[in-house]
Amino acid sequence: MKNPLILAAAACCLLAGCTAAPAPGALNDPRVDELMKKMTLEEKVGQLVLFTSDWSVTGPTMRQGYMDDIRAGRCGNIFNAYTAEYTRKLQEIAVNETRLGIPLLFGYDVIHGFRTIFPINLGMSASWDGQAIEESARIAAREAAAAGLHWTYSPMCDICVEPRWGRISEGSGEDPYLGSVISAAMTRGYQGTDLSDPATILACVKHFAAYGAPQAGRDYNTVDMSERWFREFYLPPYKAAVDAGALSVMASFNELDGVPATANSFLLKDILRGEWGFKGFVVSDYTGINEMVCHGTAADEAEAGMQAINAGMDMDMQSAAYFNYLKEQVESGKVSMKTLDESVRRVLNVKAALGLFDDPYKYCSPELEASETLTDGNKAFARKFASDCMVLLSNDGVLPLQKGEKIAVIGALAASKDDLLGSWRGAGEVRSVPASILDAICELNGPANVLYAEGCKETGEDRSGFGAALAVARRASKVVLVIGEDCQWTGEAASRSDIRIPGVQSELLGKLAALGKPVAVVLLNGRPLDLSAEVEQAGAILEAWYPGTMGGFAVADVLFGDVNPGGKLSVTFPRNLGQVPVYHYAKNTGRPYVHPEAKYESRYLDVPNEPLFAFGHGLSYTRFDYSDVRLSASSFGGDGNITAECTVTNSGGRAGSETVQLYIRDLVGSVTRPVKQLKGFKKIYLEPGQSQTVSFTIDAETLSFYRRDMSYGPESGDFKVFIGGASDDVREASFRYEE
Repeated sequence: MKNPLILAAAACCLLAGCTAAPAPGALNDPRVDELMKKMTLEEKVGQLVLFTSDWSVTGPTMRQGYMDDIRAGRCGNIFNAYTAEYTRKLQEIAVNETRLGIPLLFGYDVIHGFRTIFPINLGMSASWDGQAIEESARIAAREAAAAGLHWTYSPMCDICVEPRWGRISEGSGEDPYLGSVISAAMTRGYQGTDLSDPATILACVKHFAAYGAPQAGRDYNTVDMSERWFREFYLPPYKAAVDAGALSVMASFNELDGVPATANSFLLKDILRGEWGFKGFVVSDYTGINEMVCHGTAADEAEAGMQAINAGMDMDMQSAAYFNYLKEQVESGKVSMKTLDESVRRVLNVKAALGLFDDPYKYCSPELEASETLTDGNKAFARKFASDCMVLLSNDGVLPLQKGEKIAVIGALAASKDDLLGSWRGAGEVRSVPASILDAICELNGPANVLYAEGCKETGEDRSGFGAALAVARRASKVVLVIGEDCQWTGEAASRSDIRIPGVQSELLGKLAALGKPVAVVLLNGRPLDLSAEVEQAGAILEAWYPGTMGGFAVADVLFGDVNPGGKLSVTFPRNLGQVPVYHYAKNTGRPYVHPEAKYESRYLDVPNEPLFAFGHGLSYTRFDYSDVRLSASSFGGDGNITAECTVTNSGGRAGSETVQLYIRDLVGSVTRPVKQLKGFKKIYLEPGQSQTVSFTIDAETLSFYRRDMSYGPESGDFKVFIGGASDDVREASFRYEE
């Protein structure tokens, strides 16, 4: 069938009137208006339907009947379909066998890489390096686009202070400022400066909103918080991604203030479109519309779908509520034609911005797919980036290891390639991982200098391997124990009620430590863990997260000192689960813990208030010394500003990077304020003996918050400014602001 909609790309025109194509990335494409005049009601509904391919279950196929739905114009978007060959096959059906030839939009979960897998997102955030994070998203976009994809469900902008929640691994930690920097960087990396460039893909801001605050840390659970807390500490990363140009947003599974986000007009209309001016489209999460029935706000799926679209939900992912009921609801007047047209127009304008109306096959090149995937450059970046994301939590001198010394490597995770990839690994494959941690240590240190024993599995009570592990440890000069969580224990639907290292891995550590041999622990995990026992037994603990395709070599690079670790925690590690939630921007309370001998103060009887490892913490193989904080003035006001600076000196014997962090405290406000808030950071690199002065500008925006009347801005008063290498290791100064 000849396609009546899409003409030759060289002609740069579409539709019967051959309207000239607008500038790349425009969201008011005149061709869309012309197209909508030709569309039937059923075809309009089809543009709001998103169904999945069966790729991950049965290979590259569509469920029975979906092909017919594409042909009939009843399904305009597909996810979980990739490779240039397969997406072209489906696109040809849409372009050549439908009445109007509207191209399909292909989406996929490209979360921390597509084929070349980078560290999990929580690990990425520990780099505190927006430029590197943006480059990782750019590489992921190039690989995904070359495989026929147009759209990723990333960045995940959910702030989280709940380590029990499995999906903390997919976000950027606990802080809204750092999270905002990262969400904007990832959006720019995916979308570039021109969305019609075939090396870019559409970003999707998720999960809107506050998905990272489920009660009891249990996935999909209820979320409830004050609007003030919501706006100040949870909304900023989403807005940063929207401001960076993201043109799609995914609603979250949770409810907020008693209303499921999927049909929450306060979120989707008042904030997203009204306050922020968002012009793209909103998609539900997987079956999110149907789930409103279980939430108890809709009697059936038809009512759920009606509530969703009337609240501003443009596209239905997998629920089929729009597919089954929306046409009749528009015909009956339960949903207005204006509401339907607005949603369809948003989806079509984004398809036009991607360049799909000009060339629907521009993302379907097997040659480009082969040349862009798992390149040497991509893998080299992945190796360096993974090492920069690792956090040296503790070290009594065990690390770095010396090449040539006899090393005992112990732990099932040490020999695992699969676990290096983590959860939500895109299209990453174990066969593409060149080395486990054990393999990489052997390559860097020589196989003859490495002894291995499994010791125990990640889970279970089997101690039968302890004897062999202790035997190889006795023959070695140092021990590297790789422990943590199976990668399937983090991510979606992977909440835990106990955040200690599972199984008998810690028991094995205790027996190894009792030998008197220096033991370095390498952690593979996707959440903050209770390491109160391990920190007492291990000479060093290296937090490696799930480091990705090149993670084995990246771990070995850090262990042997070829890379000096510079990562900093983006989330607090508690002493135990009883401290949760614990985070650096907590408030002071009316009875702060000040006097150790006092009873009636906000404290625990059995542990200190302070966490085990604070936000921003991370050691190095060198030492960084900070001068006192210097201010350019003791006060400022109005639209003025002051500069706070500090001189940082590398006093050790190795070159290394340091992330210099700026925190602010408002001493008296119309509402209570946190004891510290991150307001800036800069990552620097210093040679041994080198010093650098790091400065930050403090202005009215730095001091702004939601005041008692919910207006946003600064208030006159006294402030403290802190600069240091971690939230609990800072120098301070004071200043005053006058409105």
